[in-house]
Amino acid sequence: MAGLFATDSEQIDRRTSRSICDAVGERLRQSLRPEPRLPTHLEQLLDELERRERDSH
Repeated sequence: MAGLFATDSEQIDRRTSRSICDAVGERLRQSLRPEPRLPTHLEQLLDELERRERDSH
């Protein structure tokens, strides 16, 4: 289990640690950001178009 912990020579300072955490947080915010939704009216029009295509077949 000793391999899981950093030795004194491997530790990083608080400023570097904070920078890494900030960068990881920003990456997560970008990748987990919800996709923007279409305005309700456009969603209704697309639903109507899809319904008409199904009905015509």
